[in-house]
Amino acid sequence: ILTVATGIEEHNNYALDFINATRWIKENLPGAKVSGGVSNISFSFRGNNKVREAMHSAFLYHAGLAGMDMGIVNAGMLEVYDEIPKDLLEHVEDVLLNRRADSTERLLELAESYKGQGGKKVEEDLSWRNEPVEKRLEYALLKGIDKFIDEDTEEARVKYVRPLKVIEGPLMDGMGVVGDLFGAGKMFLPQVVKSARVMKKAVAWLFPFMEADKAEYLASDIAELKADDPSLSDEEALRLAERARSAGRFLIATVKGDVHDIGKNIVGVVLACNGFEVTDMGVMVSCDKILAKAKEIGADVIGLSGLITPSLDEMVHVAKEMERGGFTVPLLVGGATTSAAHTAIKIAEHYSGPVVHVLDASRSVPVTTSLLSKDQKEAFAAENREKQQKLRDNFLGGPKKETLSIADARAAGPKLDWDSYVPPVPSFTGTRTIKNPSLRELAEFIDWTPFFHAWELRGVWDRKAKVLKTKNAEGAAEGAKLYQDALGWVDRIVAEDRFRAEGIYGFFPANSTGDDIIVWTDETRTAERTRFHSLRQQIKKDSGKPNVALSDWVSPSGKDYVGGFVVGIHGAHEFADELDQQIDPYGSIMVKAIADRFAEAFAEFLHHQARIEWGYETEDQLTHDQLIHENYQGIRPAPGYPAQPDHTEKPLLFDLLQASEATGVTLTESCAMHPGAAVCGLYFSHPDSHYFAISELQKDQIEDYAKRKGITLQEAEKWLGPWLGYA
Repeated sequence: ILTVATGIEEHNNYALDFINATRWIKENLPGAKVSGGVSNISFSFRGNNKVREAMHSAFLYHAGLAGMDMGIVNAGMLEVYDEIPKDLLEHVEDVLLNRRADSTERLLELAESYKGQGGKKVEEDLSWRNEPVEKRLEYALLKGIDKFIDEDTEEARVKYVRPLKVIEGPLMDGMGVVGDLFGAGKMFLPQVVKSARVMKKAVAWLFPFMEADKAEYLASDIAELKADDPSLSDEEALRLAERARSAGRFLIATVKGDVHDIGKNIVGVVLACNGFEVTDMGVMVSCDKILAKAKEIGADVIGLSGLITPSLDEMVHVAKEMERGGFTVPLLVGGATTSAAHTAIKIAEHYSGPVVHVLDASRSVPVTTSLLSKDQKEAFAAENREKQQKLRDNFLGGPKKETLSIADARAAGPKLDWDSYVPPVPSFTGTRTIKNPSLRELAEFIDWTPFFHAWELRGVWDRKAKVLKTKNAEGAAEGAKLYQDALGWVDRIVAEDRFRAEGIYGFFPANSTGDDIIVWTDETRTAERTRFHSLRQQIKKDSGKPNVALSDWVSPSGKDYVGGFVVGIHGAHEFADELDQQIDPYGSIMVKAIADRFAEAFAEFLHHQARIEWGYETEDQLTHDQLIHENYQGIRPAPGYPAQPDHTEKPLLFDLLQASEATGVTLTESCAMHPGAAVCGLYFSHPDSHYFAISELQKDQIEDYAKRKGITLQEAEKWLGPWLGYA
């Protein structure tokens, strides 16, 4: 008997299938006996004994009527069928008998009211509603409860007379507690974002009153400023008075050419929770727009975000322009491809103001606070400069890993016996388009671990046990809540048809020549259609392992093939924008994080199909767990990632597949894919193929690579900057 109410559509009929199978067995095989392990059926509600007891009893009732002879179940987890509360019984039987499309969602919602020891029904605890309004606001912020926020905020507004006093008083007091707990590791990012949602809704309620009241409540501040400086206009004095009331003005943007913004959005929420005025300019923002907006709002700090490697070069450009424009405000740098070393070596040298690498959202508040504090700023900036100088000195004069010339690295490449190897032949050549596959089916391929990392919950997701494996017990508990939230959002996304998945994949005759891969127009292998360029490891290996390049796994002659794919998830950006308009930053970030997981799941699903089409894997050969952990033959490396860090290989792949026309996924000028929830790559089938990392590239290989690609040395160095092993 398999688990129902998992959120996966294909599981919805499991209970009914067992009951119907039992009935058929009894009708057609009257001498056969039927038994089953009942407790599995309620596994989705582990920890909620009241619901589990009801599910076991109701299932045994219906299975018994169908002829089931014996059920294996803990007798202590059985409720008398007739004593199951009517509302609970209705919802449970809707699930077991698959009577409604929304039965899982309805039971999940009802189940919340039955959580508690001994299966006793627990009413919603509203005792906090009896507290003074200040305590109610604090509780709502701490717990992320927005149900009563409008009425409580209005009560506080009336009590405090001026709306700003509500923000500066109880709301900021509550957010101060949130910030302290987050900083101490006692609150986790998902909880903080829920708190931010409550805060934003409270401020939205107060905003119309604040606009009407602004000049009046700042009158004394304005008068004092104009007394000190009579040359100030009323507008200038108002702006300065507003500024003095905030912790600081923080301008943040994803740089030109890059569309990724989950991390940026999280940083913005966390800073806003701590009293900073955050202006978020969005994605693909050019340098001139960033600096113009910084001047317009009088930004105290500028934050730059980026995920793809070309964004690093754009950050260097922004730093240079800030120096040229006479800026002195701190520049913060963050994103998956950024690092303290790159910031010190490539960015900080171009700007005389503080340039700080911020590892994650939890560090953004203490860093920004220190940089804007009169007492801490100089010491913090000096310490930052000292650390960066050490990183530069270590890069320029520190110990280097021993490297090989490109000629020696090629000589140290794999020695494969191509004469005795017969490459697999795909069932077709050319491309096939996958239009809007079932999101429920793709969900089976989701690897949830990176999802938790996006929310700054470290650990590894155990797919079978449905737990986040981490040494932090509180983090694991929060991970369990976040996972349930995510499943709820997946259900909503599917029910409302919010996402559309589009993909294309294909196979092509190919052979290697040196470190290049030639893709032929047809099986005659006489006319070159396109050429992919690979990079070779140059670090000397004492282990005896070869210095590999992707081209090593394609036969230099004979009948070999490579594949390629592009997949994208459309609709997440639009849905997130709607949620932002509804003052739901938690939902907005959640939707984008889930879209990223669906894109990776689609890529994994499609690679599985490709291996089947290639003939060296069967449909049921591997479990979903094995597929997610890549326990299979072949790889799907993506341009811009460790095995081939050059993003300029993407246009070659997109042209080969005609991917944009087929999938709607496009490339920006920096070769970022749009929408952001998209994945692309090549397929390799050789059994020795594996993922690896390129680093410490030497100038002789970069010169050779530039020549092979037909670009200048400077252009190659620009795209491969973080992987260069020379200054």
